[in-house]
Amino acid sequence: MRFTIGRVAAAAALFPFSGYAAEPAISNTALEPVQVTATRIPEPANRVPASITLITGDELRARGANDLRTALSFVAGVEASPGGDGGPAGAVAALWGLREMDAYLLVVDGVPWGGAFNPATATVNLNDVERIEVVRGAAPVLYGATSFVGVIHVIHYAAGQSENRIHVGGGRFGSVNGGLSTSLPSLGGYEHSFSIDGERRQFSNKPEDASTGHLLYRGASALGAGKFRVDADITLQAQFPDSPVVREGPALTALTPLDRNFNPSNAKLDENRYHFALGYTLPTLIGAWDTTASYTYSTLRDIRGFLREDLNDDGEPNADGFSQHRNILDTYFDSHFTIEPLKDVEVVYGADLLYGLGRQSSGNFEYAVPLNGPASAPSSNSLNIDEVVSSRDRRAFAGLYLQGDWKPDEAWDFFAGLRLNYTDESKRSALNSNVDPAESTADNASRTKTRLSGTVGASYRFFHQGRDEAVLYADYRNTFKPAAYDFGFEYEPEILKPETAQSYEVGLKGKALDGRLEWDTSAFLLNFKNLVVTGNGVTENAGAERFQGGEVELRFRPFKQGVLQNYQVLASYSYHDSRFRNYTQDFGGQPLQLRGRQLELSPTHLAAYGLLYAPKQGLNASLIANYVGDRYLNRRNTASAGDYFTYDAQVGYRYHRIGISLNGYNLGNARNPVAESEFGEGSYYRLPARTVLVNLSYDLR
Repeated sequence: MRFTIGRVAAAAALFPFSGYAAEPAISNTALEPVQVTATRIPEPANRVPASITLITGDELRARGANDLRTALSFVAGVEASPGGDGGPAGAVAALWGLREMDAYLLVVDGVPWGGAFNPATATVNLNDVERIEVVRGAAPVLYGATSFVGVIHVIHYAAGQSENRIHVGGGRFGSVNGGLSTSLPSLGGYEHSFSIDGERRQFSNKPEDASTGHLLYRGASALGAGKFRVDADITLQAQFPDSPVVREGPALTALTPLDRNFNPSNAKLDENRYHFALGYTLPTLIGAWDTTASYTYSTLRDIRGFLREDLNDDGEPNADGFSQHRNILDTYFDSHFTIEPLKDVEVVYGADLLYGLGRQSSGNFEYAVPLNGPASAPSSNSLNIDEVVSSRDRRAFAGLYLQGDWKPDEAWDFFAGLRLNYTDESKRSALNSNVDPAESTADNASRTKTRLSGTVGASYRFFHQGRDEAVLYADYRNTFKPAAYDFGFEYEPEILKPETAQSYEVGLKGKALDGRLEWDTSAFLLNFKNLVVTGNGVTENAGAERFQGGEVELRFRPFKQGVLQNYQVLASYSYHDSRFRNYTQDFGGQPLQLRGRQLELSPTHLAAYGLLYAPKQGLNASLIANYVGDRYLNRRNTASAGDYFTYDAQVGYRYHRIGISLNGYNLGNARNPVAESEFGEGSYYRLPARTVLVNLSYDLR
């Protein structure tokens, strides 16, 4: 059911708990560089032998970051393209040049977001975020679902803490938003807080839009000798999807106008997602014992269509569509101990289980839509269903893990981890044809695998004077993961081979100029096998690939004191070389070995430059410029996508508790292709058009 964002914003602004402005709130002081993602143990990011970027919630709000693209826009090696098959609220993230749907791990408040299936980017909420931690490189030990190229961990304020803010806004194309985040009065030692927000994003590609309502409640209390915690995260989302653009030979077609939507008139990508998590931490004689259990249930209604590659415009069917019902259940359980068996040695060991059950039923149809002119596509309700494809996929990832960290002195840090993976997947698929009943079929498949994965690394701080330091680090990681499943509308009964990878990384990070200059530079090599790709309309394993390159990230505060001490310069650059090593694909009946060719939509060069001025009072401003280098649209490397720049800017003013800001996104109005569709053959989503929003905020502190 669709809803108006105005009702959500009004409810947020008038919610009675907003009156508790005097309740103590978390201070907005600068975040100490301590991470928890790579080790589960709070540890200074400069000591961990890995590339780690920390982005505070204060910085996100100062930059007007409102999605994964803008939030991660200056992080080296990360490209988070907006939209894609997940709808306009989603994002297609790539790290180290690898753009596969589940190559990275998305974690929200310690729980894999998307469970045993794919990262649920469309339902990630950046309201009331304390910080985001980005760990580049594989994560082969923790969190159940391993990662090949990195972890993006979104961390909201803990129970009883909050940014304590009301905000409302609106802007171009009729987009509006509103929200409230607040800590609530303590109830006999029970600390709790909540945030509620809603938005409706509208785009130049009418009727494309994304309406989202979100509620997050967090509670915590002492229970016995330990501490109990509870989270409830509910998202109600309604989207009208974008239409990707078909490629003709070396470029996108000029036969379809910019911003024309060819979806059925009743298209939608609606999701209701209910997430609940419980946790308990207990100090014991041998160390801290921590247990987390979560349950997530999602219902999705997906109706859309895609133009065929031949771009016929004679009134005959030229598009294929589907009407899909999808239900996904995922649970996560983790229990581990953190102990100090020896001086300067910390060990984390435990077990976890990630379980997912997904069901989908798709009614597939064809339809005709004019390529130009005002006529719209028909409703899917008026079309004949040619076939019904259904599937049920059950997958369980279980593991025993052991991870240790040894700091023998102030200079050295040794890190190692090992995980025993057990994966079990079963899949039931069926095809019922209304055109030719003889084509109806069904199949069952299953796959079980037990395999070790692990990591080893070390860092050496060879220079340290005051706040300045220089740290050399290196690591090796061996990673394993069952193949992704995209819940598409095609009949695909096979369970693909698991993906495996081995990566090597070496880097140098540190601080200079009395801590005002921070840097992290690294080089990596990733050897990959069985990458999941879409070829000839179905998903398949793509043999072997190699990803290699280097990245550098800088943050500089030029002024040591005075009002300009709040001024920062941000910069990053990445060189990525992503190539097939052994993969043969069929093109029009002719097999072609793609060895040496670059992976599609993987740019060789990425760069970002930003200016941020964010005092607590008075004028504030930011500018982030991103460069995405030339890349190929296809695997044969015959179609170039071209390079492009994007510019995001914010200017605002704060007076006591009141703030006003003007935020601009993609100010250069770049409309380049940024993501390839997994469903439409040879189809690509463009970068959304320029957007400008005005936001008002009021601090409750």
